[in-house]
Amino acid sequence: ELGADMNFWKLAIRPGQPVAFGKIQGKLAFGLPGNPVSSMVTFDQLVRPAMLKMGGHRKWERPVVKALFQESFSKHTDRRHFLRGILQQENGVLTVRTTGGQGSGILTSMVKANGFIDVPEEVESLKPGDSVNVQLLSRNF
Repeated sequence: ELGADMNFWKLAIRPGQPVAFGKIQGKLAFGLPGNPVSSMVTFDQLVRPAMLKMGGHRKWERPVVKALFQESFSKHTDRRHFLRGILQQENGVLTVRTTGGQGSGILTSMVKANGFIDVPEEVESLKPGDSVNVQLLSRNF
């Protein structure tokens, strides 16, 4: 009805699978999920970089560091996961653990997090000591 030209309606990410993107009258349009954490993650991964890039910023991606994962985690290999994590330095080594429950309605997971643990689609499980990429949410780390 709006005359939107939709590019996609779902992405293979968690949280945030039900996200839409297209153009309405030539303008970019994002449809974010209804769950609070899903909305925050998809905004950070899609909308924020688009806005920064359109604004002429050259560095629109979040800084990424390698850290040692401190827990066990398993998932299906059909989606990329962005786990909310707490990154810290222990004896000169960067380590990361989740903020706890990763449900898309758990707002405290975003409050506690200082990084997103990026678990690629093809990774089925992580164990303590595995090296992971962490997107920094704060430049003060």
